[in-house]
Amino acid sequence: MKRYRNGEIWDFEAMATGREVILGLDGGTTSTVCICMPVISMSQPLPDPLPLLARAVAGCSNHNSVGEDAARETLEQVMADALSKSGSSRSAVRAVCLAVSGVNHPTDQQRILNWLRDIFPRHVRLYVHNDAVAALACGTMGKLHGCVLIAGTGTIAYGFTEDGRDARAAGAGPILGDWGSGYGIAAQALTAVIRAYDGRGPHTMLTSIILRTLDLSSPDELIGWTYADPSWARIAALVPEVVSCAEAGDEVANRILQDSVQELALSVKAVVQRLGLCGEDGTDSFPLVMVGGVLEANRRWDIGKEVIKYISKEYSGAFPIRPKVEPAVGAALLAWNSSMKESNKEAYTR
Repeated sequence: MKRYRNGEIWDFEAMATGREVILGLDGGTTSTVCICMPVISMSQPLPDPLPLLARAVAGCSNHNSVGEDAARETLEQVMADALSKSGSSRSAVRAVCLAVSGVNHPTDQQRILNWLRDIFPRHVRLYVHNDAVAALACGTMGKLHGCVLIAGTGTIAYGFTEDGRDARAAGAGPILGDWGSGYGIAAQALTAVIRAYDGRGPHTMLTSIILRTLDLSSPDELIGWTYADPSWARIAALVPEVVSCAEAGDEVANRILQDSVQELALSVKAVVQRLGLCGEDGTDSFPLVMVGGVLEANRRWDIGKEVIKYISKEYSGAFPIRPKVEPAVGAALLAWNSSMKESNKEAYTR
């Protein structure tokens, strides 16, 4: 067990107790959350509320956004913070699940697993997934079955069958078209403002609303504002303005949101079809977990509700789930569930 780059962040372990714990981590483009939970029985109904020992938050841990070194330091720091707050140490950890955006290939998983093995003792079971997997698990309480649609700053649809097959759609980032995401919606809105200004597009209420929000006096200034810091989350923060314009009847804003609904629904449809989640006749039931700020049902123009309506027309067996726990908790439940399955399998083959 190594201390990796930041040896001092583990100094608290000298005073830690030996209570066995699980770590679940949800790492995204905007923030990273780590949950520390006590070991619980998975054979009984889960307690409500779930017992949480500690929660720690850090910044972006997507290596595609901040680089591998910075991502690792963020991940290590947030895990250390969670263990420190819980009074536990790495030796007390039974299982860890890191669900991190930017994990898009088995080589990404293996690289992070190798690094985790340098940090944790040999007895700790380690799991690495894309952050969409934690989002699914927080809706199914640690079970990998069904489809999750995430629409926040970015977007991805991810699905699992009960026999372990998986498939994904979208999630390739803004350059390759995260249409339907917060970034995609806001970027289209900014483009619409510029097009209206130079005469290529229709007049839109988005112009006055976005300029007022950003404290700018002319659409010309949007160019400087955008390229001064073209970070995905900064641009995605304009989604509420787009929704407000759509609710006020602006045709351009309405079209942007309608297009986003279709794109999000198409991502789900692609996953469902590839995995056969709907069965041969299209009526089999499967959980559809809805996660992310774009899908939250808190506006009259409800993107999440429209996506569900669109999907239900084709897949009557889809039952929407809006999770009651956050994805980091889902990652922790997945870590423990996976660990128990491995232990049972090992005991059976002895």
